[in-house]
Amino acid sequence: MSDTNRPNDDSRFDSTREGFKQSANEFKDGLDDLVHGQNNKKLIAGLMGIFFGGLGIHKFVLGYTQEGLILLGTTLLSLVLICVVIGAFTIYIPVIIGFIEGIIYLTKSDEEFYQMYQVGRKPWF
Repeated sequence: MSDTNRPNDDSRFDSTREGFKQSANEFKDGLDDLVHGQNNKKLIAGLMGIFFGGLGIHKFVLGYTQEGLILLGTTLLSLVLICVVIGAFTIYIPVIIGFIEGIIYLTKSDEEFYQMYQVGRKPWF
């Protein structure tokens, strides 16, 4: 390769490198928005409520530690009480609450969800 072609190759390399930098920055911005954005908590909290509502995981996702512990404690207590038959009925209560809350979270508009559960900190339903 001759030296006359060298600067042209460097400029192509620089433009390719700049393209990669731009793509990496766009990916980083998109990932930050996904991790820290209001949409992410709505989707994750809704799905966790539907599938793991009895464990209160959807409450922990939203930062409601006390409410999450109440649901988790109720589920664990119900598991213990299954031996005395009462738990067979009470175990469904936190599961139903989580399921209903999960559906409510997913059916709210993004702005309504953000204002109600992340800004307003509404703990139940």
